[in-house]
Amino acid sequence: MRDPVLFTALSALLGLFVGSFLNVVIHRLPKMMERDWQLQAAELRGEAVPHIEHFNLATPRSRCPHCGHLITAVENIPLISYLALRGRCRHCGAGIGKRYPIVEVFSALLSGYAAWHFGSGLAAMAALLFIWTLLALAFIDIDTQLLPDDLTLPLLWLGLLFNLGDTFTDLSSAVIGAMAGYLVLWAVYWLFKLATGKEGMGYGDFKLLAAIGAWLGWQILPLTLLLSSLVGALVGIALIVFAHHGRNVPIPFGPYLAAAGVIALFWGEALTSHYLGAL
Repeated sequence: MRDPVLFTALSALLGLFVGSFLNVVIHRLPKMMERDWQLQAAELRGEAVPHIEHFNLATPRSRCPHCGHLITAVENIPLISYLALRGRCRHCGAGIGKRYPIVEVFSALLSGYAAWHFGSGLAAMAALLFIWTLLALAFIDIDTQLLPDDLTLPLLWLGLLFNLGDTFTDLSSAVIGAMAGYLVLWAVYWLFKLATGKEGMGYGDFKLLAAIGAWLGWQILPLTLLLSSLVGALVGIALIVFAHHGRNVPIPFGPYLAAAGVIALFWGEALTSHYLGAL
């Protein structure tokens, strides 16, 4: 598309609708995983497999969790329906979670900026997939402290696939980035566990950083770790001081890795060059 303004606007609009679907993924994927675990546990114990209602990303239809009101198509227009309903269920008046418009707005803004930044072409398409997956992972981790393999592993392989043609980095850097991303956090995990006897992070964090390395190359990993650690520390301190968050209550690391990955996607090379030039 030759008109960058039109391409940006269309990408932002697409991101708004994808954001609505991401909300479904964020809500349903952990529940689908939990149901699978229950079935597997029953089979391992030799128990009769319990009957569970068919549940996936498409069925059943979305409904109000408070009154069971089925959400109509008119009530499901991204952002517009939330504003028109003033953030409440039309049937019972119960509040609708603020996460829904937040995810949609983030998806629209980041999608539009990716289109503007990369222009029409393969890099923009790849960047959109990268951003959307990171958004889903970040909010799933906030809700459940899980980073599902169903998202992290395809993200890793897609990064390697796109970099077969040097979309964001050369293939060698992508492969090394995937390995180094996993091994760095794996080493931190075990050093922390040996020193304290506690687990400081989950294996999903290893896979997420490996995926970021596969997309952007090993050169971007120091910046990603620095940014995610800095933001995580600041947010953690703020939660403890202002929200009375318990010091022993774990804080998910995935959202900070995801945020650092998005920053690195857009400005990683510039930030790294500026930092090295200042040394």
